[in-house]
Amino acid sequence: MKVFHGRDKGVISEQRSSTFSGEVWGDPVMPTTDNVTINNVFFAPGGRTYWHTHQQGQILQVISGSGWVCVDGEQPQAIRAGDTVWIPADERHWHGAGKDSFMLHTATSLGKTDWQEEVAEEVYQQAVR
Repeated sequence: MKVFHGRDKGVISEQRSSTFSGEVWGDPVMPTTDNVTINNVFFAPGGRTYWHTHQQGQILQVISGSGWVCVDGEQPQAIRAGDTVWIPADERHWHGAGKDSFMLHTATSLGKTDWQEEVAEEVYQQAVR
């Protein structure tokens, strides 16, 4: 058993940039342990991930706000506080806040994450109409 304590006093949230568009902040909940990583991720309006896949899948639990999740080749789906999303292994997708809402989710990533290209602004704007 391992206990991972919350953020130490004085430690600030991490601004995410290399695999995210817009303003996105993260707080590690559990560092990668047995190929599982857990992060709380806070998206400002318009903030989103790049396209990516997870070796063994991902679970998103929306804590507050609302946003979108989109599988490549499919229509985006709206998500809001209280929703849980299961993304199967190797399914190419992105997720993030709506254009008029913040969103906080807990992301549980299983296995290696393969980060890919940025979600084009035109693709995002079409998705969130």
